[in-house]
Amino acid sequence: MDQIRRRRLEELIREEISRMITFGEIKDPRVNSFLSVTRVEAAQDGSHAKVWVSSLEDEESRLDEAITGLSHAAGFIQALLAKRVRLRLTPVLTFFPDRGIKEGFEISEKLKDLLK
Repeated sequence: MDQIRRRRLEELIREEISRMITFGEIKDPRVNSFLSVTRVEAAQDGSHAKVWVSSLEDEESRLDEAITGLSHAAGFIQALLAKRVRLRLTPVLTFFPDRGIKEGFEISEKLKDLLK
């Protein structure tokens, strides 16, 4: 799969999973609408995709629970994705927590304190 097609696939997967989370289509109570899909990386052949998720809530444990819930619902999410997007091969999804936004905010706050 060429680079452009792979990037389009990653963006499409990100949008669809975000839509599923936002509209409450994933019924697992650990998955709430405060989650956001920050990044998707598809394999070169499109058979697997890594999905990074962050939370607008501050608690680390809630993000870990949400990742567990998404991993538990991965088959359901893949089935919905296959129905909505015409692909020859629907990728197997693996979910990871993205703590980069929170870490960036913490570093920014520390830098502000140093400049005072």
